[in-house]
Parts: sequence; structure tokens; C-alpha cells
Amino acid sequence: MSDDSSSGARPDVELRLPADGAYASVLRTTTAGLAARLEFTMDDIEDLRIAIGEASAMVLPDADPASDLTCLYYLEPRRMTIEVAVDAAEPPEPDLDSFAWQVLSTLAAQAEVLTDGGRLRVRLTMESSLAGAGL
Repeated sequence: MSDDSSSGARPDVELRLPADGAYASVLRTTTAGLAARLEFTMDDIEDLRIAIGEASAMVLPDADPASDLTCLYYLEPRRMTIEVAVDAAEPPEPDLDSFAWQVLSTLAAQAEVLTDGGRLRVRLTMESSLAGAGL
């Protein structure tokens, strides 16, 4: 499956929550459960939980009032692409020097911040450490 949600590919899983940090644990738990199904190791799952937490921390402060936090999951064997997004009437320029971005970009195989169409999105791809091991 394509990991580019703009290509029109339908996500395998879509989660919609209130754009409130109180729901970050739901996002991390869902992400961890999906990663376990894709044969991610325990260390990979913990890295993914941290990365998804940082992605949500990047978008939540700029969410429009009463908007939703959406999370799209594109699943492949031992690989997951996740897009975390909120409505943001005036999305800021991404702060690529922020702690959250530094953590996220270190943990993810690929990461990007997109600001278009009144949406602030963070897209990241994580791979199981078993993916390259031939197991």
C-alpha cells in the first residue's frame, strides 16, 4: 500500500478523537496494538509510542477549537505509516528545531510536517527492526 495519503489510498485504520491532549494515551495504545499485529518488537513498539506522542504534541497546540485529532494508519508487513492531523485555520511553519521534531525524526524511518488546506499534519513511517533481518 502506498504510504502517501495524498495519493487517495484508503487508510487501513482511521481514528478520530477530540483534539485534546487527554486522549494522547488512546492514540499511543491504538498505535502499539497495531504495531504488535505487524510483528514490531517490544523496543520498536516503545519507540513508536514515543514518536506518535511527539507527533500529537506537535499538532495539538495549533488545533482549531472543537476540532478533531485524526490519525490515519497505512499498514504493511513490518511497516506502518501514520498521519496525525488537526484542523488549523492558520497552521504555523513547522519548527524543525523543536525537541518534539528532533525525537520524531530520530525515531522514524521517514517523517514530514505538512501544512495545507487548513490542516496541520505530521506523517511518519516506522519499520520493525525485524524488517531488514530477513526473519
